[in-house]
Amino acid sequence: MFSPFDIACMQRALELARRGEGRVEPNPMVGAVIASAAGDVVGEGWHDRFAGPHAEVTALAAAGGAARGGTLYVTLEPCCHQGKTPPCTSAIVAAGIRRVMAAASDPFPAVAGGGIVALRRAGLEVETGLCGLEAIRLTAPFRGLVTRGRPWVIAKWATSLDGLMAAPPGEDRWISSPESLALVHRLRGRMDAILVGIGTALADDPLLTARPVGERQAVRVVLDSAARLPLAARLAQTARECPVLVAVGPDADAGRVAALEAAGCEVWRSDRADPGDRLEALLAELGRRRLTNLLVEGGAQVFGTLFARHLVDEVWAFTAPKRFGPSAALLPSLPAPPPFAAEEVLHPGGDLLVRGLARPDVLRASADPR
Repeated sequence: MFSPFDIACMQRALELARRGEGRVEPNPMVGAVIASAAGDVVGEGWHDRFAGPHAEVTALAAAGGAARGGTLYVTLEPCCHQGKTPPCTSAIVAAGIRRVMAAASDPFPAVAGGGIVALRRAGLEVETGLCGLEAIRLTAPFRGLVTRGRPWVIAKWATSLDGLMAAPPGEDRWISSPESLALVHRLRGRMDAILVGIGTALADDPLLTARPVGERQAVRVVLDSAARLPLAARLAQTARECPVLVAVGPDADAGRVAALEAAGCEVWRSDRADPGDRLEALLAELGRRRLTNLLVEGGAQVFGTLFARHLVDEVWAFTAPKRFGPSAALLPSLPAPPPFAAEEVLHPGGDLLVRGLARPDVLRASADPR
């Protein structure tokens, strides 16, 4: 049984881990708390940036000699291999920690239970599973990249009450409130890539950047089978300042491809004839590049393919309290999304935002305490 103190320490470790969001990818967010043998919290730490010290090492440094005989609470199994930093298991043993509580195991092949085994062999008491589902959710994008070889796909859309994804001519350009738009820009600021279809690129001429700039600079991706993105589009015009990847099909015109490349865009060509197959191949390519989080912002056809292929992991669904009526019937509407499990409901600026998981069963299947 876990004590209330154990639970409080692990919940604090989870809170600390979230401070690395947008800074540590493709590594996982990890937090750690150290309690002394007397039961006092003597050290805290979190993984703050990619290639920087791990949470356990930072917490041990904060605790100093008070760590000896104490308990380490950590949200992810400590690493046992030499990567960009030395193995955390060695530092934990050297510090004299008596007990380790790890919320979840690490699926990375060089760890994958090896950290727990190494600590037990060194004589430490190791327990797993405390706040395990919370820790697995926290590291879900990292886990997906390791186990599926593709980014965590976040589908973000905004609709009116009558399901339209665009306002009719003469209305404000944005369906959503300024508060909702600010949330989207913060979300963009921690993404590795942001994707739209060519229809959205042509209709909206978006920049797909975070304003103000966030922790990461996302690669802007356009699904454009025929290489139709205009050279005058803002995406092409800013390609030398912020990366643009144009994903084209096997029949894309060579002259159009060359022109986009000359403008500074990277063109990725797939030999798949089927659009859904091309999209899956693109996700695999982004995974090979170790891009962890992908935000999809439209349009309707792209969402339809994602839904049909069960490729959405997380949903951000905004609904504005507006109804445009039958005069807007020809405007794009959202394909029927699959059911998803709500994690949070907000009301930014009078809108409704429901954020949740498209496939919560994936997280439960990852719960494998040792």
